[in-house]
Amino acid sequence: MIYGKMMNYLKLPKYKYYFAFADVFIISLAFVFSTLFFTRKYSYDFTEFLVSIGLYLLPLIIVFIFIFDINNLYKINIIFTRAAHLTALIKSYFYATLITASVVYFSKHSADFDSRQFVISFIGIGFFMFYMLRVEFLRKLYKKLSGKQFKSNVLIVGDGNAGKMLATKLLYENPFGLKVVGFIEDNHEIGEEIVQGKKVLGRLSDIHNLIKKHEVDEILISLDNITYEKLLDTLDKCNKLEVNIRLSSQLFKIVPQKVSTETYADIPVIDISTGYNSNLSVFLKRAFDFSMSALGIIILSPFFLIVSIIIKLTSPGSVLFVQTRIGKDGKPFKFYKFRSMYQIKGEDEKRKKMMIEFMKNGDGTGDTKIINDSRVTWIGKYLRKTSLDELPQLFNVLKGDMSLVGPRPCLPYEFENYDEWQKRRLNVLPGCTGVWQISGRSSVSFTDSIVLDLFYINSMSPWFDLQILLKTIPVMIFGRGGK
Repeated sequence: MIYGKMMNYLKLPKYKYYFAFADVFIISLAFVFSTLFFTRKYSYDFTEFLVSIGLYLLPLIIVFIFIFDINNLYKINIIFTRAAHLTALIKSYFYATLITASVVYFSKHSADFDSRQFVISFIGIGFFMFYMLRVEFLRKLYKKLSGKQFKSNVLIVGDGNAGKMLATKLLYENPFGLKVVGFIEDNHEIGEEIVQGKKVLGRLSDIHNLIKKHEVDEILISLDNITYEKLLDTLDKCNKLEVNIRLSSQLFKIVPQKVSTETYADIPVIDISTGYNSNLSVFLKRAFDFSMSALGIIILSPFFLIVSIIIKLTSPGSVLFVQTRIGKDGKPFKFYKFRSMYQIKGEDEKRKKMMIEFMKNGDGTGDTKIINDSRVTWIGKYLRKTSLDELPQLFNVLKGDMSLVGPRPCLPYEFENYDEWQKRRLNVLPGCTGVWQISGRSSVSFTDSIVLDLFYINSMSPWFDLQILLKTIPVMIFGRGGK
């Protein structure tokens, strides 16, 4: 009962749990075997052996699961494709090996490990078991049991092209254990056939009863020819239900282009099941933001001093650029950056005009980061390219005006020109980095940047935040998409 409630709360498909449990078992077995035979003291001191479980095994399990998740080893299309599964496993193991070797290296001074033998044993046994169990045995077993033990009843909301195509494909090729029970449609008669015998079962207003009646495990929202506002309202209604929610819509087509998503029969589906719906999650996010921003300020304080001196010596004006931005629920706050431009009095009217025009042409392509190049200082070009000018926002995070991860805060005149559906990005604290920052920064359109932010809000969790933070580092180092 507790297990079932936990799955409903987290809204994760069953197969993700089973593969995660298998991974924990493999890591634990490889660790115990290697520890008993290739350590100096745990082999004869049981108490110390138990201590090692907490000190080394649990962190390793978390690291392995995290790396596996980043490399898509819990996505069903990767699991079912042998070559992709093995490739993702090898890539994950490369990073996991580096981390394991680092843990052992920093532990060797206490004479806990014969490091070389332990690492070789742990990595070797682990990889062999992962290959045999994951790639060969569990993958094939899942395919055999997908029609019974792993069967998922899917209810499609809307009659978009992706939903029709998915229903058709699953009738002829279905290794996933997915069974389309029918459609929910407000613009068709109940009982009307949509495709290949799959009919309209009811209206969106009756979705709760339909889920119970047909024992639905997953909802696929497939709406194309509607407004963003209507689509988002539908997402809101569906996310209140205790089932997995997936989306396949042309309105959100930027998401699978920029973020790795699962595919059902070669059709991209976006998991938008809310994973951030408790007071505990909000508390953990704030605690993490506060501790990491405080630590970052302490560690980076010498860098702050050096940059401040360079800015002060190379152009007249203050070191920090302080600006009013719009935060959570439309509340203004003081926003901090290193000054990267020559100061002017008042608003940059040229940039304002360009930005408003850009927002009105929200689906335009090309260079989408609007700046007045004539105002950028020589040191500012480097700071902006690498986003180092954003580091003072750690003080905003410390104060609680911002989070480390979230939609970027907008200017007051930008907020005034938002459509109503675009204002939804202010439902959470703005962030120093986010999905569209790691997905192209200035190389995405205005509408696409809003869609990516809304995808984050619907999918955000501490796990997702950590992935975004780690992916932000190479974006900053290599200056991808920066201006």
